[in-house]
Amino acid sequence: MNPKAEKKMFVFTAPSGAGKTTVVKHLLSNYDNLGFSISATTRTKRAGETDGVDYYFLTSEEFKKKIAQNEFVEWEEVYENQFYGTLKSEVERIWDEGKFLVFDIDVRGATNIKKFFGNQCMAVFIRPPSFEVLKQRLIDRNTENEATLKKRIDKVIKELTYEPNFDLVLVNDQLDVTLREAETIVNVFINGVPA
Repeated sequence: MNPKAEKKMFVFTAPSGAGKTTVVKHLLSNYDNLGFSISATTRTKRAGETDGVDYYFLTSEEFKKKIAQNEFVEWEEVYENQFYGTLKSEVERIWDEGKFLVFDIDVRGATNIKKFFGNQCMAVFIRPPSFEVLKQRLIDRNTENEATLKKRIDKVIKELTYEPNFDLVLVNDQLDVTLREAETIVNVFINGVPA
């Protein structure tokens, strides 16, 4: 992409366990002209995660200071005292590299980005084939205790109601089909035609 070219972005959102991160990683590994928007968060770093690669890990105080200084495009308190957000500097960093942005973000943040950027943004909601499948995926992850799993499942129920707010819906039933459909979305939005 030419740095003077149109600035576009893709937002992939979904309830936890629906597969948005898998889709985003696939697209980033197959398209050199896509740049991953790294979110800022106050949540604890998980095993294998790297600051500045997976997230910008901030303390609550650092995050709140950036809110006060209007440094975010969007931010949310997803759980009590657990913040996520998109830094304006991150959007500019990727556009300055001459790339199209790709977001892997929760439904409220995705809704806010779509409102902020309008037609520059292709917002895609990834839905599991059923709630039961999604619940089993969360259980199979084995990353939650019983209390946090219940909290996450309650959140998933709310997140599923956001589906109508997005430009397109991908049902992640068969991963290979979902990945091909995601590629088509990227090609059409950037070039106007499928590859």
